[in-house]
Amino acid sequence: MTTIKIVNKSANPLPAYATEQSAGMDLRAALSEPVELKPLERKLIPTGLYIELPAGFEAQIRPRSGLALKKGITVLNTPGTIDADYRGEIGVILINLSSETFVVEPGERICQMVIARYEQANLEQVQVLSETVRGEGGFGHTGKK
Repeated sequence: MTTIKIVNKSANPLPAYATEQSAGMDLRAALSEPVELKPLERKLIPTGLYIELPAGFEAQIRPRSGLALKKGITVLNTPGTIDADYRGEIGVILINLSSETFVVEPGERICQMVIARYEQANLEQVQVLSETVRGEGGFGHTGKK
């Protein structure tokens, strides 16, 4: 298990995995008062959390399925990426895709954070790519005959 250094400037508990097999940890809103999200409105919600990721890791910010299904609330830039060299506060861009105003309460669980390894790649410019069965088949192409 990888160790992540974290500073918590909020009144909320540290993020934690809900179950032994959970991939993500819930992050909570670090608010002093409720924030309204009107239909189709987006706002940056602070978490009060600052992390130090090891090189080769990122933190992905993803929606909570319950908020998305029940309330129409999602993370706008999904998944949001926190790079290993970022040291600022984790902010979450929430958007209300429902037709009703949603109120984000202080301490409310607003998203999930997944820690993931990544690899940087070298790009090699060429004139031709190798052939495959799929070829240039695009969106919705696989599985069609």
